[in-house]
Amino acid sequence: MSYDFSADEIFEMAGQLERNGAAFYRKAAEGIGDDAGKAMLTRLAAMEDDHEKTFAAMRKELAAGEKAATVFDPEGDSVAYLKALVDTRVFFEKEIDTSSMKEILKAAIEAEKDSIVFYLGMKEAVPEKLGKDRLDGVIKEEMGHIRLLSKELVALK
Repeated sequence: MSYDFSADEIFEMAGQLERNGAAFYRKAAEGIGDDAGKAMLTRLAAMEDDHEKTFAAMRKELAAGEKAATVFDPEGDSVAYLKALVDTRVFFEKEIDTSSMKEILKAAIEAEKDSIVFYLGMKEAVPEKLGKDRLDGVIKEEMGHIRLLSKELVALK
C-alpha cells in the first residue's frame, strides 16, 4: 500500500526530528568534560529547539489543502509509520564516544545527512497540492546544520 503524505505530516515529523536532535546534543553535552565543548553542544541543542519552533510556525502557515489527509486513516497509522522512521533512523540511540568532540560532531553530521535524505525521500511522497514545495525550507534548515557542524569539526583539526 502506498501513501501520499501531506506537508503537515512532514512538518510534524520535522518537529520530532528536532526534538530528537536536541536530546542528542544535551546527552552529548552531559558526557563531555570540555567546558567549551559542553557550551557548544548546549547551543546546538538550543538551535534544535529553535528549529522545532520554526517548523511549527511553518506548519501553522500551511493552507487547509496542504493539511488534508490523503487516505482514510482513523488510527493514525501513516503518522505512526513516519514517527517510527524518524525515531529509528535519525538521532536514534547509538553508542557515541562522548569524550571526544570530534566523534560527537562526526555523529551529528551523519545524523543531519540522514535527516536530509529522509526529507528528500518524503518530498517524493508529498504531492504538489499538499505542500511539496514547503519541504525545501526544512531541507535548507538541515543543510545549515551541516555547514555549522562541519565548520566546528574543521576548527578542531
